[in-house]
Amino acid sequence: MIGKLIIAAILTGLISGFFITFYELLITFLTYFIFMGDPFETVPTLPVWYIYAVPTIAIFLVNYLASKDQNIREYGVNEIAESITQNKMILKVKTLFLKIIASALSLSSGFPVGTEGPSAGIGAMIAYQIHKIFKLPTMLVKMMISVGASSGIAAIFVSPITGIAFAIENIAYQFIKQYITYLILASVIAFAISINFLEPIVFKHSLGRSINNEYIVANLIFVPFITLFIYFYLFLKKKLLHFIDLEIFKKFSKYRNHIFALIGGSVVGTILLVEPHAAFSGKAIVMNLINQETHIPLMFIFTVIILRIVGTTVAIYSNAVGGIFLPLMSIGALIGYGFGEMLSMYQFPVEPFYFAAIGASVFMGVIMKLPLTAVILAMETTLDYNVVIATGVSVVLVEYFSNLYFNIRKRYATKAEKRQKERD
Repeated sequence: MIGKLIIAAILTGLISGFFITFYELLITFLTYFIFMGDPFETVPTLPVWYIYAVPTIAIFLVNYLASKDQNIREYGVNEIAESITQNKMILKVKTLFLKIIASALSLSSGFPVGTEGPSAGIGAMIAYQIHKIFKLPTMLVKMMISVGASSGIAAIFVSPITGIAFAIENIAYQFIKQYITYLILASVIAFAISINFLEPIVFKHSLGRSINNEYIVANLIFVPFITLFIYFYLFLKKKLLHFIDLEIFKKFSKYRNHIFALIGGSVVGTILLVEPHAAFSGKAIVMNLINQETHIPLMFIFTVIILRIVGTTVAIYSNAVGGIFLPLMSIGALIGYGFGEMLSMYQFPVEPFYFAAIGASVFMGVIMKLPLTAVILAMETTLDYNVVIATGVSVVLVEYFSNLYFNIRKRYATKAEKRQKERD
């Protein structure tokens, strides 16, 4: 049995690494094809009607594919595992390819969703198929799905430890003592493949391994600052859009997906016209904006923050196939960078890139309830003890303050979706 599990983990890592690399490169190809070049450069030159048509047509196609196979929709890894073990879900090879196509359409057309959710799902599907081929015991389905999810995350983030932490916090905690070795094996192999083709997220301007006590006051001020933005994000999603979903569309529940798809396409089209950097997954923001040496105007930063928050919440309701891990990271990075720039304006000696790294990890960690992943992500993207310590303290305090008013959950299903499931 142990020999089978080792071979299954190796195969999961190998296949996931190549599939995730293909998936990421497909998104890049489609993006350049649809927008006739780099969208950050070509969008201002394209007709307005075309900018609105691209995301609208794409999201209707995604919803059409979802109507043919509901399993391509974005589910939590734990939910996938529970559904499979209870015989409520069967993942076919066809589902794997449809999910890749639906997610690539969502991301390449400008929807601000991430690649990590589909990557975890793709890895889980691959692991499930390997579980079937090897005829492993049913009790190991969850473990294999954990292995697949961690390898998918490790590959897309080009970061093996983040993939392992993600799997542990989402699904594999009950298996940690028995099966951590297989998680490590698959994650490291998938990472080894993806690093040859993809670029990792790295905050290049971190301060290093020495502890800078001058940042203590700034770190404490940053806690309420980022908490305000988390409140805004949660208010927009849980109050405004839930009201639209439950009250305005109460009589039109049959056409809910079509109406939200139209709204989503219109919102993303508008975002592309106002500021293209506020669309797409957000990786370009972290890679190209946060790591550059020049200062970024505060007006630009906060405009992109607001647009990304609106776009991400609308994308979720529009059924865009993609995760929120990376979009939340990009929002947090911009919040942190803007905070650092504001303090610098008042002669407070802080480095904006430092708070960008903290903000990226904290915003994602609090919204997705992944504190351990947040701390490990901070370490892997910066190798800076200042960032890791500040992230660890901030993610706990900000989560506490956020929970005073909002009940944050890992599952992001609307009540309308739950009622539909109950009817089904």
